[in-house]
Amino acid sequence: MKRLTGVLVLTVLLLSACGGGKSQDVELTIFAAASLTETLTELKTTYEADHPEVTITYNFDSSGTLLTQIREGAGCDLFLSAAQKQMDALEEEGALLEGSRVDLLENQVVLCVPGDNPKAIADFDGLAQALTSGDILMAMGNSDVPVGQYTQKILAWYGLEEEALAAAGRITYGSNVKEVVTQISEGSVDCGVVYRTDASSAGLRVMDCAAAEMCGQVICPAAVLGASENSQAAQAFLDFLQSTAAMEVFEKAGFTPAG
Repeated sequence: MKRLTGVLVLTVLLLSACGGGKSQDVELTIFAAASLTETLTELKTTYEADHPEVTITYNFDSSGTLLTQIREGAGCDLFLSAAQKQMDALEEEGALLEGSRVDLLENQVVLCVPGDNPKAIADFDGLAQALTSGDILMAMGNSDVPVGQYTQKILAWYGLEEEALAAAGRITYGSNVKEVVTQISEGSVDCGVVYRTDASSAGLRVMDCAAAEMCGQVICPAAVLGASENSQAAQAFLDFLQSTAAMEVFEKAGFTPAG
């Protein structure tokens, strides 16, 4: 009888060990702005190597598209936006895990041109003049894309009417910042407005940087979603993104710590 009891106890312990090991495996789904693609991909490799129990899956797109997907019920553990607007909306709706939101990074909005700069655009002042009087085609993000919203503020700062310019064939759009980058890289436009980090990763020629009074600060917030079933693991990864090692990767790409 004692022998049988011992076997039973050993069996229970083994099953518990197996079950416990399996429960430690975590799959994190992270929604992130397209401008974070290169840096987060690099950091995923580092984090998974140090945390083999964690598997990270990214969904990169414009912050506006990601917001829509989250609202429609898409599974998301952690959201990193390219602007405050989308994160504000989720916070107002009570969709964020309380206390998890942080301003993670700061970026810059820049004016870029194809390598040969066909219209000799030197800065934002020159762009405004060309849009008003010249034959020019500028690429910018859609109105639901943060980089597009920053560009709209720049146009308004110069007193330019976006709808009129678009109707005159002087503006073309991209559904996220990467599409705008592609249009500039391919030379299908004379210039475009993107983030400094995307310009750097694509090797684009930067002509000017928008001042804060033109479009505001470009802050990238991050937060764990309240509906996440892996909130502790998501918070742990967000903590890692704020570490010195992670910030070195971000800064190498052109980001600066927010704050």
